[in-house]
Amino acid sequence: MGLHVGSGYISATKEFILVTAFPSSHGVHMSSFKAFLIEENNGQTQARMVSMDASALDPGEVSIKVAYSSVNYKDALAATGAGRIIRRYPCVGGIDLSGTIESSRDPRFNPGDEVIATSFDIGVAHHGGYAEYARVPAQWVVPLPAGLSLYEAMALGTAGFTAALGVVRMEENGLRPENGPVIVTGATGGVGSLALDMLANRGYRVTALTGKASQAAYLTELGAAEVLLRSTLDLSRIRPLDKALWAGAVDNLGGDVLAWIVSTMKQGAPIASIGLAASPSLNTTVMPFILRGASLLGIDSGYIGEPYRSGVWRRLADDLRPPHLQQMSRTIAFDELPGIFDDYIKGRAHGRVVVAIAGACIAGA
Repeated sequence: MGLHVGSGYISATKEFILVTAFPSSHGVHMSSFKAFLIEENNGQTQARMVSMDASALDPGEVSIKVAYSSVNYKDALAATGAGRIIRRYPCVGGIDLSGTIESSRDPRFNPGDEVIATSFDIGVAHHGGYAEYARVPAQWVVPLPAGLSLYEAMALGTAGFTAALGVVRMEENGLRPENGPVIVTGATGGVGSLALDMLANRGYRVTALTGKASQAAYLTELGAAEVLLRSTLDLSRIRPLDKALWAGAVDNLGGDVLAWIVSTMKQGAPIASIGLAASPSLNTTVMPFILRGASLLGIDSGYIGEPYRSGVWRRLADDLRPPHLQQMSRTIAFDELPGIFDDYIKGRAHGRVVVAIAGACIAGA
């Protein structure tokens, strides 16, 4: 358990007491607040709740009272050390946050404004959303669009933003419902389920590819016209060009599944490459690209800037809003956060998990 001390935090265990000092605050004075801090000790990742104050926060023009965060696969990799995600220790986890402006040195934002901050270095090289307060650069902050609540913004989070960006990029490259079916891989995950919901709502015939037969009914409820099990695919024999099946694809897996998808795309069909849950490798040929005109679109939601970022968020509040967002989301208390990551690492998670972050009092700026 963490105990507040001076201008940093103090972590107590049975073996030792560790006091860490942080840079001074930037004019913000707040009482101590709870944060989920990820550290490295002798090469091992350790993550726990601690108490912090404003002097522990990273530099930035905007200070935010955090209302909600969310859990992404990337957050689980960071918190458990299962993936080399964290680029700086110590670091407060959480790549997503929504909340209200406490203070701002950027004239675009005023105290009380409701905002979203996701991606960039948040939660991996800059203290993130798993804290009652955050301070971030102004260019990382997006005004909450009309029609979205702070809760809904985190039910979407980076997963929803990424899924929407994938749909936008594919439609910019010619995808239309009348072109034929679209396949979504890793369909029970955060990005997959949201992409499925968005595409089905826009009139696409969607095939959901999953390794979880038990989730077929859930995927059908989200709008899947067909549920395809990965176990039915023979990925040991992937042809350079196979039967043309898909007018578009959202891929969260990489590896052999993506290689099979590439070989089965229709003429001029785009693929949104979003994740690597199965493998970062891709063993394919140029034939689908030069003979069928397929496009492999890299979806980088991490660093895409304005005005694209705000534009995608506005569409998430409008025509790309997933109709089953509440159904696919659940909420946990901040104190429950440490127990959730194992589900993601072991492939048991589905849908979206929103973390309710309780705020502390703040006095002035």
